[in-house]
Amino acid sequence: MRSLWTGSISFGLVNIPIKLYSATQTSNLDLDMLDKRDLSNIHFKRVNEKTGKEVPWENIVKGYKVDSDYVVLTDEDFKKASPEQTKTIDIAEFVETEDVPPIHFETSYYIEPEKNGSKAYVLLRDSLIKAKKAALGTFVLRSKENLCLIAPSDKILVLHKIRYAQEIRSTEDIKVPEAKISNAEIQMATKLIDQLTDKFDISKYKDTYTDTLLKFIQSKAKGKKYTAPKLHIAHSSTKDLMQELKASLSHVKKKAS
Repeated sequence: MRSLWTGSISFGLVNIPIKLYSATQTSNLDLDMLDKRDLSNIHFKRVNEKTGKEVPWENIVKGYKVDSDYVVLTDEDFKKASPEQTKTIDIAEFVETEDVPPIHFETSYYIEPEKNGSKAYVLLRDSLIKAKKAALGTFVLRSKENLCLIAPSDKILVLHKIRYAQEIRSTEDIKVPEAKISNAEIQMATKLIDQLTDKFDISKYKDTYTDTLLKFIQSKAKGKKYTAPKLHIAHSSTKDLMQELKASLSHVKKKAS
C-alpha cells in the first residue's frame, strides 16, 4: 500500500510520527461506459452551455452564485480560506467511542508509526485500550480541516474521519407516524431479537452481487448461458403484527434445529 498522508500525532507533549493508509476499498467491478454501436469508450467534455463549444482547462474557473450573479474564486482566494497547512493531528480531547453516533463516521485510515515513533505509538494504543476511550482531534487533508477519531483496532490505531454537526441533515422533515404497540408485541419482538442475536462476525457476510455479476461476465465471455439464482420473496398471509412475530419466531427455531 502507498501512504496518502505523512505527519505526526500530537499527544500532549508527545509527538508520534506516522503515515496514513486507506483502510477500505470498493468491491464493485470497474465497468467502462461504451457506445453500444461499436463498443468505443465514452469520453466526457466540458462544454459551454451557451455556445456548445468545448472549454479548455485553462479557461475554467470556479464560482459561487450570490443572488443572480456569480462570485469567481481564484487560487489565491482558496489559499486564504484554507486552514494552515500543518502535518499534525492535534488531539483535542478523549471521548467514549459509543458516544459518537455512527452517522458521523465517514472514512477510515490505518495509522502506521515511523521507526522513531514506535514506542509512543504503542503507548497511545495501549492507553486507549486500557481507558476504553478514543482520541478526538483535527488534521488537514487536501487543504481541508477534518475532524477525526483515533481508536485502537486489534494491534493498530485507526483514524476515522468524522462529519461535523452541520454536515448531518435535520430529521424534522422525516415523517414517522404514531402507532400504539402493546407490551405483548414488545416482548415478542424482543424475544425474536434475542433469538437472532449472535457475536458480530463480518466474515460471514459477502458481497454476493459482485461475485454473481463476475460469474455472469465470465460465462458470457465464453459464450455460455448463466442461470441467475431465483429471487425468493416471502409473503405474509396476515396483517396481524402478533401473528407475524409468532411466525417469525417459529421460522427461526426451525432454522436452528
